[in-house]
Amino acid sequence: MMQHTIITIGRQFGSGGHEVGNRLAERLDIPLYDHNLIRMAAQELRISNEDATKVDETVLGRFLSAYAANSLEYRAFITSDASGMPLTDRVFERQSAIIRKLAEKGPGIFVGRCADYILGDYSNCINAFIYAYKEDRLNRIMKLYNLDERRAKEKIRKTDRDRKLYYESRTGREWGSIEGNSMMFNVSLLGIDGAVDALEAIYRKWESRDREKSRQPQ
Repeated sequence: MMQHTIITIGRQFGSGGHEVGNRLAERLDIPLYDHNLIRMAAQELRISNEDATKVDETVLGRFLSAYAANSLEYRAFITSDASGMPLTDRVFERQSAIIRKLAEKGPGIFVGRCADYILGDYSNCINAFIYAYKEDRLNRIMKLYNLDERRAKEKIRKTDRDRKLYYESRTGREWGSIEGNSMMFNVSLLGIDGAVDALEAIYRKWESRDREKSRQPQ
């Protein structure tokens, strides 16, 4: 039975969710699992990182776009192995198994990848969702990717759509709802540091609680 605490972070694109996770991992000195999960899944499936990335946190939007734009890219989404399972499902299943294995090993922070759902049987999960006002997200993406306002808006719209479709098709839950999240943080109000401070305090409280429980006679 898992005794240590796990944090999962869902996030709107441009909200700073990855930065929250990265800063929090540094403060708590625990691993952060994000894009490295893609590389782990690709290695175990013996496929390229590029192919695994194409189906990461996407299901319908890019699938249809690939079909319309490039038949070779489209086949990357549907290429089956000997079992007949499409690449999209193979990557998700392998990534899910890796998430569960890493969660069993020790504390960590998982960003996206339906981790809140995959680890739903674990009681020691802090499930957080990071969001922000549209204007703040827009400014952040324009700066990060050196985009003008029109292209930044489109990138936000497409990425959020892909994440929403991916999450909801895999979990049957509404993306960004309280159903799958213990708490939600508006970084437009709290700031990145405020969200990190809050999650750090909650994490340390949970860890302290569990240490006390372990000291009690059974």
